[in-house]
Amino acid sequence: MSQPARTQPSDGPDTTTPGSRRAAAQRLKMRRELAAAAMELFATKGYEATTVDEIAAAAGVARRTFFRHFRSKEEAIFPDHDDTLVRAEAVLDAAPAHENPLDTVCRGIKEVMRMYAASPAVAVARYRLTREVPTLREAEIASVARYERLFTRYLLGHFDEGAHREGNDDPLLAEVAASAVVTAHNHVLRRWLRAGAQGDVEAQLDHAFAIVRETFGTGIGAGRTPAGPQPAATAAREGEVLVTVARTDAPLSEVMRTIQKALREHK
Repeated sequence: MSQPARTQPSDGPDTTTPGSRRAAAQRLKMRRELAAAAMELFATKGYEATTVDEIAAAAGVARRTFFRHFRSKEEAIFPDHDDTLVRAEAVLDAAPAHENPLDTVCRGIKEVMRMYAASPAVAVARYRLTREVPTLREAEIASVARYERLFTRYLLGHFDEGAHREGNDDPLLAEVAASAVVTAHNHVLRRWLRAGAQGDVEAQLDHAFAIVRETFGTGIGAGRTPAGPQPAATAAREGEVLVTVARTDAPLSEVMRTIQKALREHK
């Protein structure tokens, strides 16, 4: 299967040159300052009572500056998602040739976790606010959908066509697998935020991703060039003990043939 053309998210900043990277950094800094002002006002005045004019004034900028960065005050508490989406895509673009694409996607979504973990207190306050204000919850759901679309497009280019039986299930499997990765991430992240951002969230994520890989790993990977021949099973003798190592998706018959061959060779 040919891999679809890679496209940068249309709503993300261009960071391909030093000048554009500086502009993107300045843009993100301003967005964060506006977001900090908004969060402080939401905490003291309440979300509904806070106006865009007040947020802009608290950040020391004009109203028009606010609207250059956010379309509404709902967006003001999510200042980092554009930048994080670009970083997640960069992880996909730079993936090693031998890496399983599902592992690549799991690494990509960790950029979101790192965004929250960089400012735990703000992340917890923002989480509590989104639980209380339905419009903010809707904005958060829209942000999640952007990551799912990015990962779905990526996975769609990395299927083993021979693994499918009837029909063309590639789009369905790509969408379900991408959704599973994002859902696993969000489940762990929400649990971490509810606990006050305490605990090793990355270790918890790795455990959740292991479950996703076990469930959806088969059939994804045709778009990668293996680092070398990858046998389903290998066997080696250590003294009087025969040690066999097999992939979790290795057919039992192949594992048994490997063991039988090793036993014959060491008689």
